[in-house]
Amino acid sequence: MNKFFNLIAAASILAISCGKPEQQGQQQRAVPVKTVKTTKSPTVFFDKYPGTVVALQKVDINSEVSGYLRDISFSEGSIVKKGQKLYTIDQSKYLSARNQAKANFMSAQATMQQAQKDADRYEALGEQDAIAKQQVDRSLTDLENAKQQVAAAKAALETAQTNLNYSTIEAPFTGMIGISQVRLGAFVSAGQTLLNTISSYDPMGVDFEINETEIRRYLDLEKSETILKDSVIFLTLPDNSKYKYPGKVSIIDRGVNSQTGTTTIRISFANPDQVLRDGMSAVVHVKNQSSGNNIIIPHKAVVEQMGEYFVYTVEEGKAKQIKIQTGKTIGSDIVINDGLKEGQEIIVEGIQSLRQGMPVQTGNAQQAGKAPSQKPAKETAK
Repeated sequence: MNKFFNLIAAASILAISCGKPEQQGQQQRAVPVKTVKTTKSPTVFFDKYPGTVVALQKVDINSEVSGYLRDISFSEGSIVKKGQKLYTIDQSKYLSARNQAKANFMSAQATMQQAQKDADRYEALGEQDAIAKQQVDRSLTDLENAKQQVAAAKAALETAQTNLNYSTIEAPFTGMIGISQVRLGAFVSAGQTLLNTISSYDPMGVDFEINETEIRRYLDLEKSETILKDSVIFLTLPDNSKYKYPGKVSIIDRGVNSQTGTTTIRISFANPDQVLRDGMSAVVHVKNQSSGNNIIIPHKAVVEQMGEYFVYTVEEGKAKQIKIQTGKTIGSDIVINDGLKEGQEIIVEGIQSLRQGMPVQTGNAQQAGKAPSQKPAKETAK
């Protein structure tokens, strides 16, 4: 029995001794990887925000008086000037009411003038004790009543004249007018019937939402005096074409939405060609603050562990893990904000099985830090 156990023990020792050299060889075997050296490259890229074009001035046109529409005095979709006649409501009853009110006013004035003469005469007679004091008081009361009638008649005349004026509807400001919502002969109800909408057209605004963490950035842009010259902000239209005029920060909304943590930014754009229209969708592009000379590496070289980011460098033939801070993603590459210096050799292929301190066998890959494409600017969506 003892011989049997001794044989087993000897076989086990032999197996272990034979296995060690192979395992040790596996541990020492270098992992084949490909590396690049980091360089800085000039990069310009933009953040993108979906936006909506808005007119800086916009008003619905309603009538202050009721009646049948007798005239439309503009071309739909055209530019109208402030004070230009747009619509005319049937004026017959308002003209008649004005004329009647004017006649009543003139009659009241005549009555007051007569009352004034009577009062003056009775007061003179009263001073000579040639008439009873009661008659003098009555004349003064008649005069006061006549004055009140004149005031009432004047107010009625002003109201009638205002209604007559309201029967002609004019443009409140210079702007672009839309398609008429009513046609000739239609009955218009005061304050209820929408006739048309007029809006300003140059400049135009574009509204979009930003996160509250970006407010400081836009406060700085609002104060910038070179924002138009530097083309920091531009716009793309629904057909994906680039709008030719740059924008500037016009308004930062007064508060932040407590539920979404966002606020509204309004960018103003020149619009002399009337390309921008109220309600149009567009995309706002804002130059990112990280634009400049940056280290850019392939995104595949970055390893994420517990919410932190690392890359592997090569030092003395071994892999070394370095913590980094990443920036904006540009296609298949990523900007490195901190952790890497220019000229460092980083591993871009073969990192799946790497561990800290493993020996590596390096081969060259495409140089890192080169612009990822020939386009002058890259963009990231917000």
